[in-house]
Amino acid sequence: MPKITTEDMIEQAAIKALCEQRGYTALSCMTDAPETLLDNTGRSDKKQVVLPQVLLESLCRINPDIPMETVRCVADKLIYTPSSGDLMLTNFGNYQKIRNGVTVEYNKNGQKASNILRLVDFYDLSKNSFIVASQMWIRSETHWRRPDLLLFINGLPMVFIELKNSNIPVKNAYDINLQNYLKDIPYLYDYNQFCVLSNGTETRLGSFAAGYEHFFEWLKINGEKENPDRKAISENCVSLEYFIAGLCKPEFLLDYIENFILYNRRQTKIIAKNHQFFGVNNAYQAFLNREKLQGKLGVFWHTQGSGKSYSMVMLVRKIKYKCLGNFTFLIVTDRDDLDTQIYKNFLRAEFMTDKDKVQPANSTALRDALQTNASILFTLIHKFRYDKGKKYPVLSERRDIIVMVMRRTGRSIKIWLKICARVYQPRNISHLPVHPF
Repeated sequence: MPKITTEDMIEQAAIKALCEQRGYTALSCMTDAPETLLDNTGRSDKKQVVLPQVLLESLCRINPDIPMETVRCVADKLIYTPSSGDLMLTNFGNYQKIRNGVTVEYNKNGQKASNILRLVDFYDLSKNSFIVASQMWIRSETHWRRPDLLLFINGLPMVFIELKNSNIPVKNAYDINLQNYLKDIPYLYDYNQFCVLSNGTETRLGSFAAGYEHFFEWLKINGEKENPDRKAISENCVSLEYFIAGLCKPEFLLDYIENFILYNRRQTKIIAKNHQFFGVNNAYQAFLNREKLQGKLGVFWHTQGSGKSYSMVMLVRKIKYKCLGNFTFLIVTDRDDLDTQIYKNFLRAEFMTDKDKVQPANSTALRDALQTNASILFTLIHKFRYDKGKKYPVLSERRDIIVMVMRRTGRSIKIWLKICARVYQPRNISHLPVHPF
């Protein structure tokens, strides 16, 4: 009979790995009776899902220039547990607060002052609190629920982890546990960034609202070129430890939360897969080193259906959000359907609005648009054509136009990336270095 790795064994191994390898603090919340209030969380009501004291201390540490009274007022609002509402809209609103902070006003030296109160410090990891809480009872109107593990960042429950014995299909954690929690204690997911389901042999993660078919593995730790031994991982029941060694690194987790989560019209949550996270970050590093690379950023290779347009949104958004400059992103495709698909995904992710003129109608309009400082432009490659026999003009001398050209090769898709002093004719795309990130 094969040896069974129990849920408790997986839980203890996960806590040990998070604390010893990744620097998290363990918080045991188990009480014999669900209603026992003293469970190390500091909550005044077990309907609460936030760690109140941890949150207040973290906000004070991250925002030393904002008065304590103002910080406490924001913390009290974050602690409040709503009883109803659209969960996805609540999650989206909280994500904006986590990513962008909260605008606050207060009196300073007798005058009104305003500032951004940050919930997470994405630049200085040491100012943030990372806690793994086990067996925390949460009350609903009719039920008590107890998730196996919750990862808190600055007192906010951002990652949900549900475990099963190794002989139980991991899909059971989705069909039974996750669905029951969503029904009974939906407010647990107000601040949730993603959910993790594991039986040791297999670990999958996805958005709280995603169908199980959209949950995916995370077995690579430091880069896309790794080739993990899936058979050995499954046999040794260590798939969760691979996820912890990779995405649970504090710097990776904060980067993921800040730059790799999208909302499609605020109705659907999209989170990056393994290859998108590492691929986009490799492209981003190439962008930071663009002078050494002479503007040739490289090739981002995708198989069909692997989220190419969302990878482009994530890369563009990260550059725009993290780097100083007035960049123009020029997205070039060779087919109407691709152009429409990519445009709509940028639009749905709210990178621009449908009122922005970002799709030049013809070659003349494209050349004119490239004389402006538009944030983003979408074009079909044939719009670079010019009158036969005439010398092709220089379209721009700027050094902050990032050209992204999508090209299909068989069943794969390659995205060439380049930052140009000029915008070149399409044939010059062949001069780009051909290597996948």
